Order: sequence, then C-alpha cells, then structure tokens
Amino acid sequence: MTSIPDETNVYTPHQRFLLLIVALVVLGALALFGLLQYLTAFLGAGILYVVFRPWFTALVHRRGWNRTFVTVLLLLFAVVVLVIPFFALTSLLIERLQMLAKSTDQILLVVQRIERKVGLQVTQENNVRQLLQQGAARVSQWIPTLASSVLNVIVVVGLMLFTLYYLLTQEEAFLAGLHRYLPFREKTLDELSESLRNNVNANVLGQALVALVQGLLTGLTLWIFGVPTPLFWTVVAFFLAFLPVLGTPLVWVPAALYQLALGHTGQGIGILVVGAVVIVNIDNLLRIWLAKSMGDIHPWVTLVGIVLGVEIFGIVGLVIGPLLLSYFIVLMQVFARENRARAHISAAAAEALKPPAADE
Repeated sequence: MTSIPDETNVYTPHQRFLLLIVALVVLGALALFGLLQYLTAFLGAGILYVVFRPWFTALVHRRGWNRTFVTVLLLLFAVVVLVIPFFALTSLLIERLQMLAKSTDQILLVVQRIERKVGLQVTQENNVRQLLQQGAARVSQWIPTLASSVLNVIVVVGLMLFTLYYLLTQEEAFLAGLHRYLPFREKTLDELSESLRNNVNANVLGQALVALVQGLLTGLTLWIFGVPTPLFWTVVAFFLAFLPVLGTPLVWVPAALYQLALGHTGQGIGILVVGAVVIVNIDNLLRIWLAKSMGDIHPWVTLVGIVLGVEIFGIVGLVIGPLLLSYFIVLMQVFARENRARAHISAAAAEALKPPAADE
C-alpha cells in the first residue's frame, strides 16, 4: 500500500492537533450525552469501589486470594445487602399503596377522627372523599409506571455491578489510566483521593450507621406504642433516614396521628415526644460527629452537599454532593498553592535577570 506524502494534507501540524482535540471533545460529549441516564450506575460503581477496596486489598494483595473469586464475593455481598432489600422494600410499598387505594372509607374515618381530636374542621367530607378517589386513581396509574421504572433500575444496577467488576479485576490498569489522563500533579491526585475516601467514609458508612440507628429507634418506638407491623416500618424508616430534613418523621408523624385518630392519645403523644426529642436529635448529633470523626468533613460541607447532590443526582447524590463540594474546596486550595508557587518562581526569575548594581 503506497503512503500518501505529507505535503498533500491541507492542514498544518498545529491545525491537526487542534482538530484532534475538537474531535475528542465532540465524541466525548456525545458519549456522555448518550450515557447520561446511566450516570448514577457509574457513580455508584465508583462509590462501591472505594467502600470495597480495603477488603479487596486485604484479601487479594495481603492474603493472596484469587482476584476474580474475591470480586465475585464482593458483588454477591452488594447484591444481598443493597439490591435485594431495595427491591423487597419496593414490592412491599407497592402492595401497601394498592391496599390504601382500596381503603378510602377507612382513611376518611381516620381524617375525621383526627379533626375531632384537634377540635378543628379543615376539610369537608365530600372534598376529602373526592381527593381520596383521585389519589386512588393516581396510584393505579402509577403502578405500571413504577413497574417500568423498576426495569430501568435493574438495568442501572446491572451496569453498576458490571462496572464494579472491571474496576476490581483490572484495578492496576484503572489507576494507571487515572494517573495518565487526569490533568493533575501527583500531590493533587493524592489530595483528591484522600478527599474521596473521607467523603465515602463520612457519607456512605456514616450515613448507613445513622440510618440504621434511626430505623431501629423508630421501629422500637412504634412497637412500644402499639403501632401495627413495626418491623416493616423499621425497614421503611431505615431507607427514609437517608433523606435530609424529612427522613424518619415521614414514618413516626403519620404513626402518631394514626394512634391519635384511634383514640390512643397517650400513645400518639408518646410517639411525637420520642420522635421530636430523641430520634431527630440523634440524627443531628450522629451526622455531625461521624462527619468529623470518620472523614474530617465539615458539617456545612455535608449538609449543603447533600441538598445539592440529591437535587442533581437523586439518592446517589447523598454521597456525590458532599464529594463535589470537597473536590471544589481541594481544587481551590491547589489553585492558590500553584499561584503562590508560580509567583515565587516569577519573582526569583526576575531577581536573577536584574542587572547587578554598578559599583560606586
């Protein structure tokens, strides 16, 4: 095959270099746009990689276990601990929604009892019945949509586990690629890696611990004060505890109103007191303490990052949001340090080029 001489190309080497950069940016943007709906899968895989990496390192690099075998064990652990409970809870919630959609008269009775207890009538029976019927119809419409959403979640989870598998089995190539293509110095990469590890410790392990404590306290409170199926509501409270601000009050406030509506005034008030005094405050105290002790993350970064992350990324934003703010702070510190170093080098160079003073 005859080669074409360089003189026939209409572009200069500099122009070819610029066009190559443009082509890379365009192709990268197209790939990102196409995979945008699955971005949470890649983010979730990265988070799980950071969580599982100490275990992976201990078993593979220190004890010499088979890499593929350890990876499969970690994937099975993720499925059993994370994926199966999520789908089980989703199935239970769908079943409860279907039951509520068929129980409009009972819900109306509870609303009327609450109004009599409070002494205020804020609703009309016809309006409430109409709203409940509309809600039941809306729930019936949501269920097929929810089923299709579950299918999309299955695809996202599968892609996340598939990505995690290759992150672990090809760890060296992955880390080498990061060092090669990220535009940062070695010291900056170390700082970013430390920030990632701190955020994951504080906002994954820490959040899980907070959610577990709150879920158990909520379930125990409901069991003590006689609310039906406290084990189910313990699981619901555990998952809702990951949500900022709202969290477990979405469980124990309706439970208290339910007890009040049934005439169990002491039990309803007891749930409200325990929820407002113990459950809510243990959440605030644990979040701040864990953020400082597990990852040395400032509480402001955690709280603002959670609000930012959930708005953009959904549930994965509980970790990604604080991580983004931490990375922003780290990069600002790197920028300030580089500017100081550059100014120092420029001043030293200017001093070296200054002509010597004439002898008097």
